[in-house]
Amino acid sequence: MKSSRSRSRSKSNRNRSNNNQGGNVVNRVFDSSGPEGKVRGTPQQIIEKYNQLARDAQLSNDRVAAENFQQHAEHYTRMLSEAQREIEARREEQERQNRERQAERDRERAERQERDAQNQHNQPDAPQGDGGSDAGDSESNLVETPESKPRPKRAPRRKPRPKPESDSAQEQPSGGGDDAPEAAE
Repeated sequence: MKSSRSRSRSKSNRNRSNNNQGGNVVNRVFDSSGPEGKVRGTPQQIIEKYNQLARDAQLSNDRVAAENFQQHAEHYTRMLSEAQREIEARREEQERQNRERQAERDRERAERQERDAQNQHNQPDAPQGDGGSDAGDSESNLVETPESKPRPKRAPRRKPRPKPESDSAQEQPSGGGDDAPEAAE
């Protein structure tokens, strides 16, 4: 029972890896079932291993095994070169899109600068109502709001002056004197 589960899991793993060819094949780890057992590693590592096995087979005068190892190495060489071509094509497409976006931004910037230059050129020709009091605001293209206007300065409040003592004797009976307003402040 346990062996069938592991077998079915490995099948689903193989199907998933075959369907995901657009992934990063260059760095993906593969399990290659070669004539002398499994070889595990990235495509470059597998290529090197099969080439080494092919050299060893040639040294032992086993031409069939050497050819077999070379075919395995060639398979992974083709996979690796195809993946590198796809990566290069994606990189070139990305660069092309980046160049197009940059050109569009440059065009928009040039148009904006041209509009600003025309607006600045047209501003001095516009009639100025009250002798140019708005000249500073028109160049900055800002709208004047009540918050941006300077507030008029008020005269500072002054305390009433104390009256001479001779007059204070006459006014005390009528209104209570000058002490009340000063105390209130």
